[in-house]
Amino acid sequence: MKRFSFSLQLLLGLVVGVALGFVARAGEVAWLADTLTEVGKIFVQLLKLAVPPLVFTAVVVSVANLRNVSGAARLAGKTLMWFMITSLASVAAAIGLGLLINPGQGVTISTEGAKAVDLEGAGTWIDFLTGIVPTNIVTAFTELNVLQIVFLGVVLGAAAMAVGEKAEPFLDLSRSVLELVQKALWWVIRLAPIGTAGLIGKSVATYGWDLLAPLAKLSAGVYIGCAVVLLVIYPVVLSLVGKVSPLTFYRNAWPAIELAFVSRSSVGTMPLTQRVTTERLGVDRDYASFAVPFGATTKMDGCAAVYPALAAIFVAQVFGLSLNLGDYLLIAFVSVVGSAATAGLTGAIVMLTLTLSTLGLPLEGVGLLLAIDPILDMIRTATNVTGQMVVPVLVGRSEGRLDEAVFNAPPQSLDETPAERAETAEPGTGETGRERELVSA
Repeated sequence: MKRFSFSLQLLLGLVVGVALGFVARAGEVAWLADTLTEVGKIFVQLLKLAVPPLVFTAVVVSVANLRNVSGAARLAGKTLMWFMITSLASVAAAIGLGLLINPGQGVTISTEGAKAVDLEGAGTWIDFLTGIVPTNIVTAFTELNVLQIVFLGVVLGAAAMAVGEKAEPFLDLSRSVLELVQKALWWVIRLAPIGTAGLIGKSVATYGWDLLAPLAKLSAGVYIGCAVVLLVIYPVVLSLVGKVSPLTFYRNAWPAIELAFVSRSSVGTMPLTQRVTTERLGVDRDYASFAVPFGATTKMDGCAAVYPALAAIFVAQVFGLSLNLGDYLLIAFVSVVGSAATAGLTGAIVMLTLTLSTLGLPLEGVGLLLAIDPILDMIRTATNVTGQMVVPVLVGRSEGRLDEAVFNAPPQSLDETPAERAETAEPGTGETGRERELVSA
């Protein structure tokens, strides 16, 4: 497999998965659908297994690392500002698209059997805000509440900065655990082509195109809306603000975008996102160690901007309710402020519930959309992860923390870790034999 780049391996897994999925859906091989389901399930479980220690240690270390970064407050402020600007642009595009295509008009889907989805700690803004603070530290990890884990990481990272030298043993332990988890998770990511085949194959075998028929407008709208963000909004800010080539950006960022599409997890993709951001996009490592984990848990243009806006318009139209200008402004506000509610995990049900409850729309609408959520979540997560790389490039470029030579160079191979490349490099060259033979990923 090393003869093929990682991106090509993922693409092959995608093609094989689609083909196997249609074979399984045809019923010609009885055991194939179950096998694809289990393969995809195991891959996602392996990704999720690393989420609690990965998020906690990454946030602790990234917050503590800010003390080594000159102008840390300015960097953090600029990062947050561009998170908000790109989120506003994304939700504005989604609302405009929703008003243009009217995704809920003419939909004859029955709403009688739909039940309100009661998500504890996600129904209202009060629930959301109080849910940030854990009542029990252990529960935050055992119940995989990523938002609470982020809160704990920020608090302890800031405390470590305040304590100073006495906190170094704790930070050293956090760095060691982070390195171990990232190494183990990279082994899992190397299995992504197999996991891709299972996940895509299971989706095709289970859903096919049947579920898209009554919800075709909404499904197309989500994909078109995310495409507008990916192919219009991001390229515009990259070229006009960042003064870098969007084509070069996407060429270098593609492996992380592709993995995000099939894994449907921003946090699970985070180690690859960070490697791509530093090794192929040229963002300063100290800044990236803060910006990427921060983005993986808060920057959700697909799940928190495009999807809730279109889904809210859809639900309102299906239930015969009207939205006014104030409602659309409220959607934009919720998208920018509440994106952390998605917390980098698979699915955007929490964010949708928060949006509908804020607008006073029926929560039964969530139940109507659950069936097609896996299909929509692929493009949403790919959009999320792309935005999580766009902003560090923008801020890094403006703050002199972007190595343009790395950004414009042929893409660095991702088949080996930096440590492995250093071990096999020829003395005095810093190059491995493989890198000389094949530089592109």
